[in-house]
Amino acid sequence: MAEDVPVIEVQELTKSFNGKTVVDKLSLRVAPGEIYGFLGPNGSGKTTFIRMLCGLLRPDSGTGVCLGFDIQKESEKIKPHVGYMAQRFSLYEDLSVLENLNFMGRIYGLQQLKTLVDESIQRMGLARFANQLAGTLSGGWKQRLALATCLLHQPRLLLLDEPTAGVDPKARRDFWDDIYRLSEQGVTSLISTHYMDEAERCHRLAYLSYGKLLAAGTADQVIAASGLTSWSVFGSNVHRLAARLKGVAGVEQVVPFGNTLHVSGHDADKLARGLQPFMAEEYRWQKTEANLEEVFISLMQDRGVQ
Repeated sequence: MAEDVPVIEVQELTKSFNGKTVVDKLSLRVAPGEIYGFLGPNGSGKTTFIRMLCGLLRPDSGTGVCLGFDIQKESEKIKPHVGYMAQRFSLYEDLSVLENLNFMGRIYGLQQLKTLVDESIQRMGLARFANQLAGTLSGGWKQRLALATCLLHQPRLLLLDEPTAGVDPKARRDFWDDIYRLSEQGVTSLISTHYMDEAERCHRLAYLSYGKLLAAGTADQVIAASGLTSWSVFGSNVHRLAARLKGVAGVEQVVPFGNTLHVSGHDADKLARGLQPFMAEEYRWQKTEANLEEVFISLMQDRGVQ
């Protein structure tokens, strides 16, 4: 696939269940080798969208191309080129690591299966667990096994649905090292996540709420487009100040971060006037850039999500 041809390009993709629209006229474009973050609250349509891309669900309307194939008419041609990782561990817990990989390899109909499985075990650092039952692995190692399975057939696109939920920080870091390595090899990843630090690792990201696309672009672009102004407040007992700031004119968010408060709002002048009386107190104030968490909370509030 040429570098300028998108791996994913959809226009106004829509899906409803029992009269409720879960994905609502969603359009986006993902480039080859890109790590694309997919964010939003529970029930925002992320999983439904991912399942439509890999042919597990059929859209009600809209058009789209994935890996050069029409997602409506050629979904069966897409599946062999996609590695899909569900939210929950979906391999066989009563089979060993090696048995799971061999089983999935046979489902894919892979030639030279032993070589591919051995390479996958070495690449993902699973050698010492090869004969261990999958159900006895820690969350992080289950994740690596699931990713190893996704990669067995050398897919061009990974669709990963909250792949790091419930794993420890080191396992998350190792996972992202793997994703960057794959990106350098030309593998494209669409990753849904709730973690803001993971969103910042993505080349680009999209934010969904109630099935609608509310923001898209690089992290810097999404923050800039939000129009939020943010102040950081430093000092002892800042939690006491937090309660006093809520309801002040111009203040839309007051978020504690340890011994610091982040105070933000969309009207910079109104916010500055509202904060002026508090700046004479013993706290230290510093104007800062809004972060992704503040932006996404603001988007949720604008949509009426509490």
